Formats: sequence, C-alpha cells, structure tokens
Amino acid sequence: MEDKLMESIAYILPAAVTGFVAYYMFNGFLQQQTTEKKMAVLAERKKEALPIKLKAYERMLLFCDRINPVKMLLRVKPLSENTNDYLQLLIANIDQEFEHNLVQQIYISNESWTAIIAAKRAVINKLKMVAEDSNSANDFRENVLIDYSKKLPPTETAIDFIKSEVKKLL
Repeated sequence: MEDKLMESIAYILPAAVTGFVAYYMFNGFLQQQTTEKKMAVLAERKKEALPIKLKAYERMLLFCDRINPVKMLLRVKPLSENTNDYLQLLIANIDQEFEHNLVQQIYISNESWTAIIAAKRAVINKLKMVAEDSNSANDFRENVLIDYSKKLPPTETAIDFIKSEVKKLL
C-alpha cells in the first residue's frame, strides 16, 4: 500500500509542478498581452488628442495676444470721450474674447489656465487703475500706452508660459 502511495505521489507531484509552471507562464503571458494592448490604446489616444491640445493652446495664445492692452487699444477705438465708457467697452471686449475661448480649458494644463486667468485679471485691474487717473478716453489710451511702454504686459508672461507648455507636448 505504501508503494502505491509513493507511486501515486511520484506521478502527481511532477504533474502538479508542471501544471503550476504552465499556469504561471500562461498568466504572465496574458498580463503582458493586456499591458501591451493598454499601452497601444493609450498611445493612440495621445496621438489623436495632440492636435486638439495644440489647437487649444493656439487659441489661448491668440486670446492673450488679443487682450494685450497695447494691441487692444489700437484695435478698439473709444465711442465717446468718457473714460468710464471706454473702460467698460474694453472690459466687455476682454470678457467676450474670454467667453469665446472658455471651453479650451478642458484641453490645456491647469497651470496654463491659471496663468491665463491671472493675465486677464491683471490687465483688467491695470486698466481700472489707469482709468481712475485719466480725464478722457484719449487720455486713458495715452496713459495705458505710456504705462506699458515701461514694462511688459502680463499677457506676455502667460504667452511665454503657454509656449513652454507646448514645447513639453512636442
């Protein structure tokens, strides 16, 4: 009886070891295949998303360029000599540009979006500050141009940040 038990163990043990090794190798093979498929799908998604992201960064760079105070003053002429009316027209122009590009935040990084929002707020705040010291719309335009001839507008900082983000993508 003991011989039969030993003989059974002699057959079962190699079969069990072979089964375990086969299971382990097959399981590893399946995991590798799954990982490779996930990587391929991820690479394809990134490949498809890159043009969309680049377009979003382009739109936001254009937004920053359009709200650059110097360029905006040349593009948007005052409707009257009232400083406050002109200030409201400029702010409405900035808000309109912003609302037009609001959806782009989905495709750009949080840091870029924060830089863009900061630039927008800084431009509006500076325009309000300069408007307080101006007597007319033309005086306001002149004061803004003089102020920004001394230093870079905040939109340039946001543009530089956007450019660095795009370089990381490429």
